[in-house]
Amino acid sequence: MTHKALLFLGALLALAGCTDEQHEARRRKAGPNPGLAQLLAVADAGAGRKRFGQCLACHTIAPGGPDMAGPNLHGVYERPIGKGRASYGYSAALRDHGGVWDAATLDAWMKNPQAVVRGTAMVYSGVADPLDRADIIAFLREEKGR
Repeated sequence: MTHKALLFLGALLALAGCTDEQHEARRRKAGPNPGLAQLLAVADAGAGRKRFGQCLACHTIAPGGPDMAGPNLHGVYERPIGKGRASYGYSAALRDHGGVWDAATLDAWMKNPQAVVRGTAMVYSGVADPLDRADIIAFLREEKGR
């Protein structure tokens, strides 16, 4: 590895360390064995915006943005499941599921979409870290109001 590459890697690790410290501080603030409500109380929409970057491979978030492999997610918070975008071809399983995209449903969905709606067309391994999911939910709630 070149000297420049090592310096770049070191800078990335330093930045990641700062983020990890803040992440861990918020996790501690949520208390031992926190539930979704405690995690949402310490969630950071700005961190969620960054974490949402992984979703951008299939979704847009801008108001009026196009559907891609997945639907545009602007305003998804509290939207009916499988019915929010007339222009998007939701799977029958998702259309028939019922309910709304609230915090609990989004949390479960981001953890494992197939466990929430069997037969969904969304192929995604999920977001393992519960605080990361809470951050993304905070971001989606914030985006609803824009």
